Amino acid sequence: MRIVLAAGGTGGHIEPALNVGDAIRRLDPSASVFVMGSERGLESALVPARGYELVTVPAVPLPRRPNGDLALLGPRLLTAVNQATRIMSERQVTVAVGFGGYAAVPAYLAARRTHTPLVIHEANATPGIANKLGARFTSHVYAVFPELMRGSHSMAVPLRSAISHLDRTKVRDQARAELGLDPQAPVLLVFGGSQGAARVNAALSGALPSLLQAGVQVVHAYGARNAAPASLPGYFPMAFIDRMDLAYAASDLALTRAGAMTCGELAAVGLPAIYVPLPIGNGEQRRNATPVVDAGGGLLVADGALTAEWLTETVLGLMHDGERLHSMSAAASGQGVRDADEQLARIVLKVGGGT
Repeated sequence: MRIVLAAGGTGGHIEPALNVGDAIRRLDPSASVFVMGSERGLESALVPARGYELVTVPAVPLPRRPNGDLALLGPRLLTAVNQATRIMSERQVTVAVGFGGYAAVPAYLAARRTHTPLVIHEANATPGIANKLGARFTSHVYAVFPELMRGSHSMAVPLRSAISHLDRTKVRDQARAELGLDPQAPVLLVFGGSQGAARVNAALSGALPSLLQAGVQVVHAYGARNAAPASLPGYFPMAFIDRMDLAYAASDLALTRAGAMTCGELAAVGLPAIYVPLPIGNGEQRRNATPVVDAGGGLLVADGALTAEWLTETVLGLMHDGERLHSMSAAASGQGVRDADEQLARIVLKVGGGT
């Protein structure tokens, strides 16, 4: 079986694709899996690092409103679709699996042109234009929020196996040792996605002295585009966390944005969190976090309301209330789904097999 994963642009599109690719390889080691993306997205770094071949086609942004790019859309799209069609025909692709992003559009149209079965997964609370387009060509559409995407079936975010199989309690001591943390003091994990989050970083900077004085350790992924903070006793800043499984296992509480992948991972591992949704867009990050927050597994704070004072009071209140943290962890776990990667992989293999 020859399978193409179509995704690109952001980690929120690429990570679920690679996680499903890993599950396909586990279930059917004979399957050939490659990724179709663009040269300018994060896929150029993430895909090869996970051991997959990346085949590139031009990304074709679909204008949300009339502008100068609209006149160029047709020629650009035709070039990209022709290239994607040639690739899929030459490689005799059995099934295409799309996760959204502009780079996925040529693959969707090429799948339709070549009569290749297509499976689509939408992780976000607000479906993207690419997946809305692709969903017109297939009945195999799966979404985290199926009520917001017509004709879709329910499917959680596919997670990496290192996260989905994580037993935080079992590896807590090992994780703290590997990260150089005190095995007894409470740990706050702070991250804002792959690029960091300026608002979260600023609030933490103001709250940090009080948190450290109270004995709270802080593991902080500040983002490679941001200036590196100075290390302090009990404060562990890093541009990017390579082993999120260790960070999750070592922590008692997280402070983070509310991307679909982040919400899915934190729920699956049962880590209580303070979610700070991005204030831009259509409120999709708030909707991502709402189910676990409503269940009692996290707190939600508006970007503009996140101050150093609020953060200090909230974090210290939670860290000194072990019973509440425990109940929040259980509530988060109740919202988590650990096997969506294999669920979707089985569907892909079934569709590719013609059943």
